Amino acid sequence: MNYIWDLLIKTEDEGFQTKDIYFHLAQIYSPYMELSPQLLNSQVVEQHVEVNPYYRYFQIFKDLFHPDYTSDKEFRDCLLDITLHFLAEIDRMQGMNKKEFYIRFILRDIQANVFGKRVHDHIKLFSKKEQEIVALNMLRLYQTGEEIYLIKDTLKNIFKNCFIYVKSEEKAELLLYIQQKKTEKNSKKVELIQEIFLPVGYHIEVYWQYHFGIIGLEETMMLDRIALY
Repeated sequence: MNYIWDLLIKTEDEGFQTKDIYFHLAQIYSPYMELSPQLLNSQVVEQHVEVNPYYRYFQIFKDLFHPDYTSDKEFRDCLLDITLHFLAEIDRMQGMNKKEFYIRFILRDIQANVFGKRVHDHIKLFSKKEQEIVALNMLRLYQTGEEIYLIKDTLKNIFKNCFIYVKSEEKAELLLYIQQKKTEKNSKKVELIQEIFLPVGYHIEVYWQYHFGIIGLEETMMLDRIALY
């Protein structure tokens, strides 16, 4: 990480709030780097970050910490922090493409309860990266209408090593096996994905931890353990 925007993205990816990051003028810094961590190659997100604001923003900050100014240091420190947060957000906006803007709009609509209370409440259980996966596939759903493909793609990206089977001979049904223990958090994640992507008229049956038995596949045929198909 060498730039303030890079640090804020890393902060969000690890589940922290960017408002909890505080930028400070570095006492000792390299003229060739924007961030000035004590350990040069550190990837750890720290709450207090030393910055060389002159690396890219000399014209903005050249007079803020002039050696002749000795008063209002606390105010100037606060102004530096606020301004760098603002500049980092501009950096991030400039680096976004149209698809990334649409993803942000969808996530904003979810927070505004546009897609219902269940989606609004359960989205908080997903990491930032997982939220973006859900929002991206919602965008693709509007573009293609491929519900079955997108519910399978979303589940496989959220729950690694899961298996989805389409059982449509007698009724429209999806069989989902997730190789994890059933928890309240995971159950609510499945509920959200089902709420958004499951086609009308389809039913989904979820199996946790133990795979259901499939005739002809000996490794799944465990007596007295699970359902049989």
